[in-house]
Amino acid sequence: MDKLRFGTAGIPLSVKVRDTINGIQKVRELNLDSFELEFVRNINIKKEKTSEVKDVAEKNNIVLTCHAPYYINLNSNDKQKLHASIDRILNSARIANLCNAWSVCFHAAYYMKESPEKVYAQVKNSIKYIVNILKKENNKIWIRPEVGGRVAQFGELQEIIKLSQEIEQVMPCVDFAHLHARSNGAYNTHKEFCNVLEDIEKNLGREALNNMHIHISGINYNEKGEKNHLILKNSDLNYKDLVKVWKDFKIKGVVISESPNIEEDAMLLKKLM
Repeated sequence: MDKLRFGTAGIPLSVKVRDTINGIQKVRELNLDSFELEFVRNINIKKEKTSEVKDVAEKNNIVLTCHAPYYINLNSNDKQKLHASIDRILNSARIANLCNAWSVCFHAAYYMKESPEKVYAQVKNSIKYIVNILKKENNKIWIRPEVGGRVAQFGELQEIIKLSQEIEQVMPCVDFAHLHARSNGAYNTHKEFCNVLEDIEKNLGREALNNMHIHISGINYNEKGEKNHLILKNSDLNYKDLVKVWKDFKIKGVVISESPNIEEDAMLLKKLM
């Protein structure tokens, strides 16, 4: 990646005619430079539309990422649900790749009261299977399991780093709000932010810091983790120090705002850089 880019999780709120093409054009008007295709409820871009999405993103120098549907659990005991989860990730990666998106992220699984070790093995097997299929299709999009926001969700930072070490074409999606919520208020100091990036670099190399896929918002949480997203200024997330750490480590990649005021917080963060 050429630099650290900032963008929105889906279509900015200020877009009147709400479709992907207008959303991409709007982020450029706002002087933002990335855009996340939100497939959270379904894969809402048809194959025949992908070339238009690709063209408008390239014309406006917007890097696209993608969020696969929420209905994914790679630890499901129901084989039908497991296969449906795998298909949702595969089909998101296929459509995103046709749009020339750079990265696809997803919430991988729930622990479902099973041991983290057992769940990790199950998730790893499924992601390896996904990557092998995409490789056969010559699809080189980054596959990004995301740091989970709730204690019941698979997705400790160390789990995501380990998957990235063990499977090619896999890198973390680091959601700093989720890290903060999952730990019931930790991961919120300059030192803790440094520790996150040091850990990633130590285990995955400088390449990982040059290819970061980051989510951020304010967040409301309790001992179980995430409750809901907040505007950054209405939250306790220490986002100013976080941006300082990004600058200090000279990271590159994409920062996607998931705040309720998505474009305003994306612009706020970009100005702080």
